[in-house]
This record gives sequence, structure tokens and C-alpha cells, in this order.
Amino acid sequence: MTKAVVIGAGVGGLTTAALLAKAGVDVTVLEAHVYPGGCAGTFFHQGYKFDAGATLAGGFYPDGPMDVIAKNVGITDWPTHRSDPAMTVSLPSGQTITRWIDEDKRIAERHAAFGKQSDAFWNWQESTADALWDFAMRFPAWPPQTARQVAGLAGHTLGWLGSQVVQRPLKLPGIGLDVLRPVGAHLRGQSDALRLFIDAQLLIAAQTTSKHANALYGASALDLPRRGIVHLKGGIGAIAEVLAQAVRNNGGEVLYRQEVTGVEKTPDNKYIIKTKRRKGVNSFDADFVVSNLPPWNIRKLLGDDTPPKLKRLPDKPKDGWGAFMIYVGLDESALPKDFPLHHQVIAGEPLGEGNSIFLSLSPAWDGDRAPAGQRALTISTHTSLAKWWDLLASDPEEYGRQKEIYTDAMLKLAERAIPNLRESAQLIKAGTPVTFKRFTRREWGWVGGFPQTNLFRAWGPKLMPNFWMVGDSIFPGQSTAAVALGGLRVARDILYEFGISETAVDPISMEQAA
Repeated sequence: MTKAVVIGAGVGGLTTAALLAKAGVDVTVLEAHVYPGGCAGTFFHQGYKFDAGATLAGGFYPDGPMDVIAKNVGITDWPTHRSDPAMTVSLPSGQTITRWIDEDKRIAERHAAFGKQSDAFWNWQESTADALWDFAMRFPAWPPQTARQVAGLAGHTLGWLGSQVVQRPLKLPGIGLDVLRPVGAHLRGQSDALRLFIDAQLLIAAQTTSKHANALYGASALDLPRRGIVHLKGGIGAIAEVLAQAVRNNGGEVLYRQEVTGVEKTPDNKYIIKTKRRKGVNSFDADFVVSNLPPWNIRKLLGDDTPPKLKRLPDKPKDGWGAFMIYVGLDESALPKDFPLHHQVIAGEPLGEGNSIFLSLSPAWDGDRAPAGQRALTISTHTSLAKWWDLLASDPEEYGRQKEIYTDAMLKLAERAIPNLRESAQLIKAGTPVTFKRFTRREWGWVGGFPQTNLFRAWGPKLMPNFWMVGDSIFPGQSTAAVALGGLRVARDILYEFGISETAVDPISMEQAA
């Protein structure tokens, strides 16, 4: 039987593992932590269950990424509760925009906030996102890495474009131009309020703003609230927990407290994976490896076997982000009735570094997330990686002071949404990219993948013979739905290469996958 080792129990790695196990591969997942999920995990602290990083969950609509994964690996039910509205966004002027899933409410809201002239932008965004998500579900192999994938891309593209000619004849030229231009090209003539709103939403969905975000990717990234946001019982980590159980149900293993310390390639292109575990097995053989780690982590593990592309990486990500996180145990009496569970609050530009924050609350119906009468609140902002590591090395006292300054400024901004937040907080715990690196093992605390400035920022998953990468570094990038779709792509590529029926994980031929 073909043996595989998946390094890291994030959503992308577990998706790949569950699909491979269902197809008959002998799969072992090695996870350094005591729970799955990575950046999309949920951790326990002093009676609260906090979402570690990612808090927005989407892709669970019929024939969406999470639905397709479930049908392929035998998941009968996700513990989801649909949320409408998806979130609210507060602009510096005090104006609040609600992102509704319901179409009539959504259109009325954008007319009230940005005027009917904004329809031109939103009509472009929604129709482009529909077309791109349809294409991504049919052909997730971007960028193509083999002759077969190039041929498949050409065939899928011709068929897809043909359907667009019939369905959206006026959109076809625009889609072609959007390959090279940013989202900002579609905001010309629109209000400053709309541009700021879009920039703030793109920062959390594409890691960059409308001036730089590729138009095609940006249109799709902005679509998450329209397609539906859900909350999961137990926190967003429930996605990984369900996937981990699917791996086991399909015959695979998920092992915790197994931090991988090195990967050695043998002369016949197989692998020996070493772990830090003091007792028991600390070496695993594999015919192939799937790494659910960022490129910088992979480079450290491979040593002399590192391929040229990884060797060319800069010492630190040049334009990637870290996250400054605040975890709050909150008395729910501070919350108004029917208070939305996701909020973005913007103080001004430049965005990030405390000028824009994202708040996510545990639902009142999920009593396992906090003590009685309490709620778990996660607050985050984008922050520079280098700042925190340089301060820690050169001036630890200033590192501590800056941490306090950021915490105070973010809590003050959060009080625009929850006025009595600090008075009602039972617990406040802050973390920098240094903290994130310690708990997630991601080098430098890098989160969110590459900023999506063009369609070639995301890497192809195959790094060298019998070694693949999955996660937010490959297309289609960040979000739990996106990394799951990337995991499906990797599983299909591997099954084809090893001569195992890839129809077992084919998003189009669902009747064959059942």
C-alpha cells in the first residue's frame, strides 16, 4: 500500500489526508500541537475556548468547497449554524455597513451606504466572483505544473469561456482584462467611503488593498459574506476536528505531539520524516509527503534537499503579514440583544497596525465556549512581522511596552462596537507574531499567505519529486474554504501521479465519488 505522511493538521492538510485515505492510501498525519486546526484552531484557556486566528467560516453552501469535501470523504454533517448578517463594518465617520447574506437586504444596505451608483462595482464583483468560483471548483489546478494540467487548463478554459459567452456575453472582455489589473480599476468614480470599505474587506480576505489586489482574485475574496458565513459549535476548530475524524474513519491516523524536526529524501525519492517525540516512534517512512506548512518552515525541514525555489526565499516574508491578537473573556451583559458576531472597525488609514480591527464573538447558543453568562471574544489586526522580532531581539522592555500600547489602542477602538468592553472583560490576553509562532509553529508568525497582488503569487503545490505543499501558500490562498479546495487539488494530483483513481476526489463527477 502507498504510504503518505502529512505534516501538520491544518484544514488543508487534513482535507488532503482524508481524501487520500478514502482512496486507499496509508496516511499518517503528524501534528506538533495537542489539537488540530493550526491557524484555524480553537484553544482552551481559563474556561474559555478562543479561536486562535481564523474566525470566518464559509464555503458550506450546496456544491461549495466544504460540501464537496464532505461528500467525498463521508462527512454527513458539519456542526454549522448559518449567520445573517455576516458582519458589520464601521467606518471612521461612524457610518456602519451591515453585510447581509439576504439579497434584498444586501442591495438596500449598499444603496443606503454608497448610493445606487455603487451598483456598477457590485454587479461586476458578484458576476465575476460567480464565474471565478465556478471555474475554481471545476479546475483547482492553478498554476498548472505539468503538461497534463496545462492541457486540462486549456480544455477547461475553452469550455468555461464558452459557457460564459452564453451566460454573460458582456462580461467576457472584462474578465480578460482583469487578469492584469487591480480591483481599484473598478472603483474609479466611486465614493471614498466605498473605496475604504473595500480596502478594509480586502485586507482581511486577500492580504492587500484595492490598489494592489488582483481584480479576479479580489472579486472572489469579497464574495465570502454573500455566499454565506456560518458559526460552528465549539469554534472554528470544529472544522479540523471533523476532518481529523474523517481521516480516521477512512483508515488513516492523526498523531498529536509529533513535531517534525527534519525530512530526508532517499535516493529513490522516498522520505524519512523525523519527529521530536521523546518516547515511542520518532521516525516515519513515506512514499510521498504533503506539508501543511508555510514555505519558510519547509525550507528548514529539508536542509540539503531544499529545492531551488525555497532556497531563493528571502530571510523573512517581504510583504506578508503577522497578526496582533487579543483574546477577551467578556460578560455578555455588555452586548446588546441580537448583536452580530463579527465586526470590522476602522479608525483610519493606513489600515492594519491597530487602525483596523476585526472582532469575533462566540455565539450565545454555544455554552461550551465560555463560562455561564460569558462570551469568548477574539480581536485582531494586521501587523508587521519584522517590528516585533526586531524589538524582541534589541529591546525586550520596549517589546513589552509596544504590546501594551497596541492592546490599549485596539480595545479603545473595539469599544466603538462594544462600549463597555473593558469594564466587562473578565480576561484579556494579547499576542504578537512572536506568540503566534510559538503556538502555531509558523515561521516568523506569518499568517494569511502571500498578498494576492497577481494570479501568480500563490505557488503550485508540487515542490520536488513526491513532495507537495498545501495550505494558504498555494492557490486559492487563505480562508478555510480556500485551503480545503487546495487540499482537494493536491489529493487529485497525487492520486493521478501514483496511478490511483482520482475520480474518488473529483469535484465534478460527484456521482462517481459517492
